[in-house]
Amino acid sequence: MRAIRQYEFGPAEVLRYEEVPDPHPGAGQVRIAVAAAGVHLVDTSIRQGGRSPFPLPELPMTPGREVAGVVDEIGEGVAEEWLGRHVVAHLGMASGGYAEFAVREVEAVQVVPEGTDPTEAVAMIGTGRTTMSILRTARPSADDVVLVTSAAGGIGALAIQHARNVGATVVGASGSPTKVGKVRELGADLSVDYTEADWADRVREELDRPVSLVLDGAGGAYGRAAFDLLGPGGRIVMYGRELGEHRFTSDDLLARALTATVALGPALLKVPGGMRALEDEALAALADGTMKPLVGTPFPLGEAAEAHRSLENRQTYGKVVLVPERH
Repeated sequence: MRAIRQYEFGPAEVLRYEEVPDPHPGAGQVRIAVAAAGVHLVDTSIRQGGRSPFPLPELPMTPGREVAGVVDEIGEGVAEEWLGRHVVAHLGMASGGYAEFAVREVEAVQVVPEGTDPTEAVAMIGTGRTTMSILRTARPSADDVVLVTSAAGGIGALAIQHARNVGATVVGASGSPTKVGKVRELGADLSVDYTEADWADRVREELDRPVSLVLDGAGGAYGRAAFDLLGPGGRIVMYGRELGEHRFTSDDLLARALTATVALGPALLKVPGGMRALEDEALAALADGTMKPLVGTPFPLGEAAEAHRSLENRQTYGKVVLVPERH
């Protein structure tokens, strides 16, 4: 099979597209013929050998932790009805997703209806379950004015849809005219480009009441500007700092009786029902149409390095996916 291999930590160029032996499932496992593999910002941190929420893997390795496709081989002890099923799986701490085939324990695999877009399924198994955890923490309601930063990202796009579904007023802030348009299409009441100097002033002018909830995946100056838009008693839920540290103090919180919460890390691991419950919620939302992930134009598997560069340079929108080219 063809797969991406990494022999050293470093820039995107360390990702090599190579021919490697086909994997085969062991006892209790299935093999998935991969139709879509998810690419995450965390993957780029792991590739660099830098700051990562996970232990760095032993090299060489094949990156990637999210796959969707069809079960084409089963291991000992797995029921034959699994063959041919359309499935999606998070590979956990393991790697191996950037490949034509991936192996996973059957109990960790989720069945999706035939006809489900594999790029959407793979978006929901990782990014979707994370979003569900964030939303459990944030609990937006119809009374809220919700401001979402990194609004054209995978999590941001889903958060906007949920906030809209519960009846909240929704503001999406993202970083280019194209992304602003995508956020508007998702149903945001107001979509702004936070690379424009007056974006926060525009939000103040357009709204008839203050922001009550910030869902912040950006951090840095953009996260601080969003924080400053909160009215008295508001809350900020943080789940990323792609653009820098969050810079506010306890005095800033006390001045307006604000609440600040981190929704990832240990908080994610303590969710009742665990990761499986979050996956179930995310896939159910996809199935019933209440959430549709924003997926960027897929990259061919062999262009994984370009996918990483585009993600790091914030040139992409939505979920980034790789698609193997079958021969």
